[in-house]
Amino acid sequence: MSRFPTARHLAGLAPYQPGKPVEELEREFGIVGAVKLASNENPLGPSPRAIVALTSAAGTIHRYPDGGSFRLRRRLAQRYGVGDEEVAVGSGSNELLTLIARTYLEAGTNAVASRYGFIVYKLATHMAGGELREVADLNYSHDLQAMAEAVDHNTRIVFVANPNNPTGTYHNGEDLVRFLKRIPSHVLVVLDEAYVEYITSPMGGDGVELRRRFSNLVVTRTFSKAYGLAGMRIGYMIADPEVIQALNTVRDPFNVNLLAQEAAIAALGDEPFLERVRHVNRQGRLFLQERLRQMAIDWIPGEGNFLTLDLKRPAGAIEQAMLRQGVIVRGLVPYDMPNHLRMSIGLQEENERAIAALAQALATD
Repeated sequence: MSRFPTARHLAGLAPYQPGKPVEELEREFGIVGAVKLASNENPLGPSPRAIVALTSAAGTIHRYPDGGSFRLRRRLAQRYGVGDEEVAVGSGSNELLTLIARTYLEAGTNAVASRYGFIVYKLATHMAGGELREVADLNYSHDLQAMAEAVDHNTRIVFVANPNNPTGTYHNGEDLVRFLKRIPSHVLVVLDEAYVEYITSPMGGDGVELRRRFSNLVVTRTFSKAYGLAGMRIGYMIADPEVIQALNTVRDPFNVNLLAQEAAIAALGDEPFLERVRHVNRQGRLFLQERLRQMAIDWIPGEGNFLTLDLKRPAGAIEQAMLRQGVIVRGLVPYDMPNHLRMSIGLQEENERAIAALAQALATD
């Protein structure tokens, strides 16, 4: 029995396990030049404009940041054609997901999510004292019909990731509209669009546009992926002003640091960089898919800046063998996907190295 008992609803809750840092791997195996393709980071780094903004703002970090992130919220509102009061900014979209759960869930209420949805939905729900109603997948994707049917009078939130992490599966606009029409107007649908910038489908469903039709839709996005600001921890959400105001009552003061705000503002204006990011990702996906096809390795079809490989056997030994070669990928045991590995799309040389390491690991397994 613990000397310091935690709240009962936290019993059995395991901490989030991030991808292994390059420095840790190099210390552990005594190697140099490791490649990290585990956390779906931008291999091009941040926008050059963001770096300039960071340098310019560095001399002001003795001041507290703007607690309301006014300038960034105004830029986002202008970009998406919404009011300032419909925008909130957080320390990564992860914080916003947690804030939503903290604001609307308590004992006796529940949230609905897909079996293979982002693991933070489960963590956030349990931390808030709510129950997670996990719905079976449909070919590794959200079964939207079953999720709608799982909503009951105690449901406060439905979490949908589009594209989904870790599977990359994706629903188009028509799918989402049919689903949203079935959800009661008092239940929040949180559409997590962390990978929206990577969508290539011409039938894509834009959450911001859908929110103009469905006031209970909450859209979360991040600067961590396509914008290359993962280390700054900054994301945003667009929602009904009532929701934004409710979150502000539980949001920590100064939750987004000064440098993150300045970097995000600058990155938003760098469309040429964002297009380059998309191009590199498209080319990398094509390369990896072709090499995997030649190796007779399946992957889950989808969108995003990663591929989820189905090795048809426990993937732990393969992951460890790749680590020993200095290539970090992500095992998916926490998602109950022990036969899968998630591989981020990197630069060409990183992709080539990852494929070579995978081939060697499979040959010696």
